[in-house]
Amino acid sequence: MKFATKAIHAGVTPDPSTGAVMTPIYQTSTYAQAAPGDHKGYEYARTQNPTRHALEANLAALENGVDGICFGSGMAAMDAILKLLNAGDEVVATNDLYGGSYRIITKIYERFGLKGHFVPMYDAARVEQYLTKNTKLLWIETPTNPMLNIVDIEAICKMAREKGILTCVDNTFASPYLQNPLDLGADMVVHSATKYLGGHSDTVLGAVVVKEQELADRLHFIQNASGGVPGPMDCFLVLRGIKTLHLRVQRACESAEKIANYLKSHPKAHHVYYPGFTDHPGHAVAKKQMRHFGGMVSFDLENDTFENAKKILSKTEIFTLAESLGGVESLIGHPASMTHASIPKEERMKVGLTDSLIRLSIGVEDVEDLISDLERAFTFL
Repeated sequence: MKFATKAIHAGVTPDPSTGAVMTPIYQTSTYAQAAPGDHKGYEYARTQNPTRHALEANLAALENGVDGICFGSGMAAMDAILKLLNAGDEVVATNDLYGGSYRIITKIYERFGLKGHFVPMYDAARVEQYLTKNTKLLWIETPTNPMLNIVDIEAICKMAREKGILTCVDNTFASPYLQNPLDLGADMVVHSATKYLGGHSDTVLGAVVVKEQELADRLHFIQNASGGVPGPMDCFLVLRGIKTLHLRVQRACESAEKIANYLKSHPKAHHVYYPGFTDHPGHAVAKKQMRHFGGMVSFDLENDTFENAKKILSKTEIFTLAESLGGVESLIGHPASMTHASIPKEERMKVGLTDSLIRLSIGVEDVEDLISDLERAFTFL
C-alpha cells in the first residue's frame, strides 16, 4: 500500500455499529463489563480508547513500525522515552535541537541522575568519540530545529546498533511523508503531531512509533502508568489531519523551495538555511534519506540584531508571528526568544542561532502572496 492510501485508510475501518466512515470520538472515561474481566477489550480510557487506537495503528503504518503510542504532547512522548532509562545513564543528543528537548533533559532529568551531552551529529564518525559505557540513547533531530542541519540517520543508527545503544529520531520537521527513520535503522521515531500530522493548528498531541514489539510494550506500560495520554477529540483531529498530510506537505515543500531561492537572492538576507540548496553541507544526505527537502526555511539578516529581526517579524501580514509549525497557514518566528529561549545564549550561538535568526514554516497559501508579504516586510529595514 502506497503512502497516500495508507494515510487515508491504515488503521481506520467503518464503525461496526453504524457504518460511520470516520472513526467516532469515543468520549468516555470507562466501559461496561458483563462480569469482572469480561469486556470488549476496553476497561478504562487512560489505558485504552478506540479513537486513540485507530490513530496509533495509522501512525505505525505511516512509519512502517510495529506499533504506535500516543501522548498528550510531543514533550510527553519524549518524557516517556526518557523514562526507559535509569539514573547514571547518558543521552547523546543533537546540539542543534528544539529548546523544549534541551530543557527536559537538562532541567528535569539531570536532577534524577540522567546526563545529557549535546554534540554535532553531522559527521557520524565524530559522534563515536562522545559515547561511553553509560550511553544508552542517541537522540537525533533531522532536519534540525531551527538551523535545518541534516544528520545521516542510517550511519548514526548503524554505529549505535553495533554498540547496543537505542536510537530515537525526532521526525517532526520531515513528517512520515518525507522521511521514515525506522527504515534507516532507528529504534524509535517521535513526532509532535501538533505540527504536520495534525496540520491545522488546532490540537496538541505527541506520538512514538517503534520497530520492535518489546519496546512498544514498555512504552505502553509507561503510557498507562504515567497517564500522559491524549483525549479522543485530539486523536480524532490528528486522524483527520493525516488524511491530507501528503497533499499539504508536498505543497509546502514546493513553496519553501521557491521562498528559499527568493531569500537567497535578497540583499538583506545574510544566510539562508535550507537543505535543498546544493551547497548546503547536508544536501547529499538529505537527498538520500528524504523525498523532498521540507517546508521549513530559516534565515539571518545582513545586520545581525534582534531589533532588525523584529522589524520583519512584526510587519508581515500573511505570515503569522507565532510559535509552532506545520499548519496550513504560514508562520514566522524568532527562535532565540520563542522556541529556543530555554537554551542559554552561549549554547545557541555555538550552532549559529543568532538573535536575528528568523524561522519560516511555509503553509499552503499561494507562494506568490507569501513572497510579496516578505518583500513588503523587508522594506521596513
